[in-house]
Amino acid sequence: MQHRISKSLYTTARFIPGAFTLSLLLLFSTTTQAQRATTSSPYSRYGLGEMRGDALPQARAMGGITTGIRYLNGYGNINVGNPASYSALGLTTIDVGLFGNITELSKNDLVENSYNFSLSHINFGIPLGRPGGISFGIMPFSDVGFSYAIPGTIDTTDIRTVYAGAGGTTKAYLGYGIQITKNFSVGVNASYIFGTLERINSIEFPGDVGALNVRTDSSQYVKGFSFDYGVQYFQPLGNNVNLTVGYTGTAGSPLNTSTSRVITRTPTSVEDDQENLPVDTVSVDEGLKQRITMPMKHSVGFSIAKGNNWLVGGDFNYAKWSDYRVGDSNPHLTDSYGFAVGGQITPDVTSVNYFGVVDYRLGFKYDKSHINIDNQDINRMALTVGFGFPLPSLFGSSFYKINFATEFGQMGTLSNNLVRERYINFNLGFTLNDSWFRRRYYD
Repeated sequence: MQHRISKSLYTTARFIPGAFTLSLLLLFSTTTQAQRATTSSPYSRYGLGEMRGDALPQARAMGGITTGIRYLNGYGNINVGNPASYSALGLTTIDVGLFGNITELSKNDLVENSYNFSLSHINFGIPLGRPGGISFGIMPFSDVGFSYAIPGTIDTTDIRTVYAGAGGTTKAYLGYGIQITKNFSVGVNASYIFGTLERINSIEFPGDVGALNVRTDSSQYVKGFSFDYGVQYFQPLGNNVNLTVGYTGTAGSPLNTSTSRVITRTPTSVEDDQENLPVDTVSVDEGLKQRITMPMKHSVGFSIAKGNNWLVGGDFNYAKWSDYRVGDSNPHLTDSYGFAVGGQITPDVTSVNYFGVVDYRLGFKYDKSHINIDNQDINRMALTVGFGFPLPSLFGSSFYKINFATEFGQMGTLSNNLVRERYINFNLGFTLNDSWFRRRYYD
């Protein structure tokens, strides 16, 4: 589950005239890499896996707040979480990023650690004059990555049920935001979701050499369109302080799936680390068509900012996961809700001291997830910390910033024989602002 980093990620910062071409190359390379699992969570077994969200590193460092974010310290900022913000774009913006995490899984006295790393996103934002702006790009939508076994017995025979999965889905989107009045803007994202989810379910007889283990391998190909919409109301409060209030929603659009499934029987191995070849194939199913009904999601949020000095905000979100269906099957997911608060401070954007122009970000978030196991809600909480590091401008009209975010979180509990997941997520993004595509009045 480890990925190689394309060298073009680094050359983007050095050779600005070729940045657009290099970014397009990264766009296509990210398409394939983002579909590999970048999680090691047993809770990614449910639904489409672990949902990644639309926040870029600068927002993740503030708890993931996006709904009420319009401007961020004078730099061009792509806020995919609320497409109404695209109307605030003043410069052409490119944002490219990496993602990594360290996970510790605990159950009873057992502890397991894992590490993952990948390209995460590439996003473009282009202003269209005073009325609005557009954004497009590609980013992870969900991740699946788990492997665990549950011991049991049938009569007096010991058995072991193994569950494993890998893969994920990717989101390619195109969005438009327009300012309707002096204080009000609206926007929409049209996204194409695609990817592959690999799952294995096997029943093994570890103590019976003469028994045949039964294993089911399935590959689920997911594709379909999704639509997000948002609004923002913004109002000056005086003394260079501005308020932004926002709302976003996601229509519960269905996704189409095609599943291939193979069931085989394999003799039990004498040693645990040895796997025998299958002796026969019980059944093969190709191209099983189903529809996945996705939940409707809602978020409301706000931010209060004073010029380029500081910003604070908060989001509240709700998703009706109880409506999630795979065909006619209800996987018994529950409605989720949560909140996030965060902010940033920049001591003095005109300072000659470098640490005075650095953005310092902090946030906290809590979510009651859509997973409930044996009447136990699986909750997530996390503390986020991050920085925005401005880089020297190589050209007069260009601005660069490196955004770094770290999330220290926990999901699940040790109670009721469940798994506690503690993790550290790292998000690194490079942001380029330039005045491309603007009409020149003087040569």
